[in-house]
Parts: sequence; structure tokens; C-alpha cells
Amino acid sequence: MRALFFEEHGETNRLLFGDRPLPEAGPGEVRVRLRTAALNHLDLFVLGGMPGVPIELPHIGGADGAGVVETVGAGVDGVEPGMEVVFDPGLSCGRCEFCRRGEQSLCERFGVLGEHNDGTFAEAVVVAADSLAPRPGHLSWEESAAFGLTYLTAWRMLITRGGLRPGESVLIHGIGGGVSLACLQLAKLMGARVLVTSRSQKKLDRAAELGADDVLPADDQVAREVRTRTGRRGADIVVDSVGEATWMQSIKAAAKGGRILTCGATSGPNPAEEIRLIFWNQLSIIGSTMGSREDWRQLVSAMNVHKLRPVVDTVLQLAEGRTAYERMERAEQFGKIVLSIDG
Repeated sequence: MRALFFEEHGETNRLLFGDRPLPEAGPGEVRVRLRTAALNHLDLFVLGGMPGVPIELPHIGGADGAGVVETVGAGVDGVEPGMEVVFDPGLSCGRCEFCRRGEQSLCERFGVLGEHNDGTFAEAVVVAADSLAPRPGHLSWEESAAFGLTYLTAWRMLITRGGLRPGESVLIHGIGGGVSLACLQLAKLMGARVLVTSRSQKKLDRAAELGADDVLPADDQVAREVRTRTGRRGADIVVDSVGEATWMQSIKAAAKGGRILTCGATSGPNPAEEIRLIFWNQLSIIGSTMGSREDWRQLVSAMNVHKLRPVVDTVLQLAEGRTAYERMERAEQFGKIVLSIDG
């Protein structure tokens, strides 16, 4: 099969487009013939090499995709070849204490498709049968590939872990990426007031068109501006997947009793801290990673019922994968960068 892959870690010039072996579905698995796949910031980290995360080379990246079931492994019921599907990209053992209680993203061996094994930047991928969901009928193939990892992450972070309630205020740093845009859509769906930040005025303008109530330039005045716009109260929830560059602003912008939600640290993992503000304002720092299978089922149901549509930035051919990586590396995208695999 044709695939986008790399044989050694490094910059985007390490990416190759060529033939790789067609994977076979094992017990409890299915092989999906992919139509589309989508990039995540994770793909840049995997390409560059992640300390402490062994990756077998050559490696195919990509967590998100949509396609048609091609073959079904032993012991799989209720899945037939020809079904159009999307899938939860989380990998779990199914046996540990967390998996047994339905908390797959806390699995002792938790992994992500395209990071811990070969992923979706290829003509076919093998996934667990219980990760599948029917492709939402209102979505195009490009949109179908664009919501898995980011919307699942946003759903668990905001709804399951963050306990977002109607009428609350939510500050989202760095609007334009997949998770931040998913948080914007889900927060508005829940009836929240949403404030967003970006260094790009163009991205702020687009966010306003998508329903953001307040748009703020990403600078060292964010916390002050949030308090001004909320009557000095601050934000009930702060979504911070940026890390070092925004963490102090997050702590200062949070309302008393507020929750700071984090699922990543794209600008670095070791920010300055102000512990006194955390205990004095009784803030909760809540970490979140991906989601459980129940989170996935609830998310797909919400996508179908409310006709949610992920924002697609660019669609490129699989052979143009290096260009897609480079666009993400430059942070030029607003929404998801999608690869068309069937040509």
C-alpha cells in the first residue's frame, strides 16, 4: 500500500512517500480502507522523536481517519465489510483496572494510533473493532476524518472532566487549532460565554464568525482583559493546551473557584507558577488526555444530533504530506489539515 512514513526521526525532510506492507487484522480488529486522514500537532512530535516513547521504525503517523471496513478479524461481531466508519484513536489493553471500569484513557498501557503504532497516513489501517462508529451522515469524508482526536479530547476535558455548565464563561487560548476550535463549538453548544485568544487577527475574526463572544490578542494583558470583560470576575473555565507561554495568564484569568483544564503544552512543559493564587482563589488544575469509549460514544451521538461540523483548513493529497506537515509546523492553519487518500 502507499503511505507517508519516515525511517528516522527529524525534520519534515525525513518524510517519505512510498510502499509499505498492507497490515492484517488480528483477533478483535478490522482493517479499514482509508478515504481521508487528518493531522494533529502530535504528528510533529512523533516525527521529531519523543523522549521516553519508543517508536518502531519505519513508522507511519496519523491518528485520525475515515474509511470503509475492508476485512474483519476473528471474534468480531456486528461489523461487516463495506461499512463506512470513523474510529476512536485511543489504544488500551482492555484488562487493567482502569479499562475494566471503562476509563480506557487512563489505561496503564494507553497509547495513540499513529504514535505507538502505525497510523492513518496510508491507504489502510488496522484498528480495534470496539473503537468504530458509523460515519456521521451529515459530514463529508474530509470532515469525517477531522474530528476524532481533537473533539474527543475536547469532550472529555470540557464535559466529563471539567463539568462545564450552561451560563459559565470559558477562556480558550490559541484559537485555530483542532482542540481549541472543538472546545469553542462544544462550549457554545452548552450555552457558555466563550472568550478566545490568538496572535493572529485573522484567526480572531474567524473565531467570531463561529460564535466566540469575545476575541482577545494573545499577549501579557490577557488576564487583565478577561477580568475587564467579565466584570472583574474572571473565567469559570480556562482551556490551556499551550503551556509555558500562557500558563501564568491562565492562573490570573481564572475566577475564584475556577477550573484550569490542560491537555497539552505545545509551547513547552515547564511554565512559571504562582502557587499562592492557586490556593487563595481555590483553583482546580485538571489534566485530561483523549477519552474513554463512553466519551467517544457520547461525542459521536452529539455530532449526529446537533449536526456539528469540524472546521477544515486545507485538503491535500497523501503524496503532499510533507507540505501538510510544514503548514502545521508554521501554525498557519485554522482548523484541520486533511489528507485525501483515495486520490
